[in-house]
Amino acid sequence: MTQNLIKIVNAGKLSYLKSLNLQESISNNHKASINNKNEGYNNKVLDTLILVEHPPVYTIGLRTNNYTIEDETRLKQTGADFFKTNRGGLITFHGPGQLVVYPILNLKNYNPSMKWYINKIEEVVIQTCNLFDLESSRSPHTGVWIGNNKICAIGVHGSRFITTHGLAINCNVNLDWYKHIVPCGIEGKGVTSFSKELNRVVLISEVIPKFLESFSKCFNCKFDE
Repeated sequence: MTQNLIKIVNAGKLSYLKSLNLQESISNNHKASINNKNEGYNNKVLDTLILVEHPPVYTIGLRTNNYTIEDETRLKQTGADFFKTNRGGLITFHGPGQLVVYPILNLKNYNPSMKWYINKIEEVVIQTCNLFDLESSRSPHTGVWIGNNKICAIGVHGSRFITTHGLAINCNVNLDWYKHIVPCGIEGKGVTSFSKELNRVVLISEVIPKFLESFSKCFNCKFDE
């Protein structure tokens, strides 16, 4: 089976707004390429993985769960930014020590199904956890869990089978940021990180190669870095 080629963009530390603009630019290039192909031109755009680490920011998805302007003001007073987005899911946090990955993929290169895509993203993270000898699992709630604690949040968007937004893996993030919210709107559940589970500091730089190894296997792809 032919392997798809995916471009890696390691953006380092990047504001949430700049990451939105970057996603939109690549997504628009994909859509323009599709339009051109329909018109007889062939200028294929590579699928892309954007790897970033954000300054503290709370984001909410399409299901806002009645978050008010007062809630927004309260969260901003913590020193974090706050954004409303068009991804799936409820509120979550991004910040230093968390690996955020935005796959900008044309699912027609893989399987044109958002359900399949989310399942595959979960599988990538589960396999990544396995490489650290951590047992993780799915639950009825989207994401990847170690027991009742979420180690990876997932919230995606699809337009014409072009994906945006993505996933956030807690490496050595300060988990106190989550005390200000109900993470992903799920009552009675907690959050965790690689550092907490392994009782040592696990940096983003240690997780990235294992994540890419797992992604390559799950999506049958190779990388152009």
